[in-house]
Amino acid sequence: MSDQKKPYVIAIEEHYWDKEMASKWATGEGAGPPLIRDKLYDYYDVRLKEMDSAGIDVQVLSHGAPSAQRFDAESGPEIAKGANDRLNEIVRRHPTRFQGFAALPTANPKAAADELERTVTKYGFKGAMIHGLSNGQKFLDLPEFWPIFERAQALDVPIYMHPAVPHPAFIDAYLKDYLKDFPGLTNAAWGFTVETATQGIRLVLSGVFDKYPKLKIILGHLGEGLPFLLWRIDHALSRPGGKALNFRETFREHFWITTSGNFSDAAMLCSMMELGADRILFSVDYPYVENQPGMDWMKHLAISTEDKDKVYSGNAKRLLKM
Repeated sequence: MSDQKKPYVIAIEEHYWDKEMASKWATGEGAGPPLIRDKLYDYYDVRLKEMDSAGIDVQVLSHGAPSAQRFDAESGPEIAKGANDRLNEIVRRHPTRFQGFAALPTANPKAAADELERTVTKYGFKGAMIHGLSNGQKFLDLPEFWPIFERAQALDVPIYMHPAVPHPAFIDAYLKDYLKDFPGLTNAAWGFTVETATQGIRLVLSGVFDKYPKLKIILGHLGEGLPFLLWRIDHALSRPGGKALNFRETFREHFWITTSGNFSDAAMLCSMMELGADRILFSVDYPYVENQPGMDWMKHLAISTEDKDKVYSGNAKRLLKM
């Protein structure tokens, strides 16, 4: 990539809100300040202008947290279906600028698997994004949720494991003393990372990748800290007394990570050294993070032109079949 040639850029963790789905949440989780809410509900005007200004060609749109994970098994399927139908209309209006990840009603795993198949085969969605614990209580590695992973493997699409507010017991035990002065601890400052990294670790430990050896999982925020810790986790789990498991190799075979909201040179270089440039995809985390800082960071990042091209779009084209 030369200074004269603009890179083709696909950003894959870029959020919106569906008004009908969001109106049914009992909490304000994920809302943020009014400017953020306005951008979540803006599907075209400001969004496209800010993409153009920053040089982003395509956003893979995903419903922002808490999405369909907060609904019960009875109400979730119909709510998720309506939101996905409306997301398809957004994508159809600008098919060269937008693609979609499905919202899944995980409290009803069979319905979630069917909705994944419907949106992939009917609408061409690129996979699904799951936000946190199902119904705020259950980790997704539990066997009851494996029909979702079975269907993802059959369709050859990834599941993006995105953060949501952690379990209330974790917040109460570990964070509550500081939340008055530092409310961000519940979310992006720490709680999100702990919740989603734990999801990733539990998936490896569960044996789901033995059952579904072609399953693909995406983690945002440069892997929620896990690339930095892979060696230590693997070494500790290999000590006598535990079940035999090659944690590090399983993670490196089945996980991809994105740059969403973590524009750190050191974290990026660590991730590349641990996983390789083929496993890292560009994303911003719009509108919670602005486009331009992410693009400016990538422009000045001290990695090869070949690796930049992979991160900007090459890896997304291969993984998402774009």
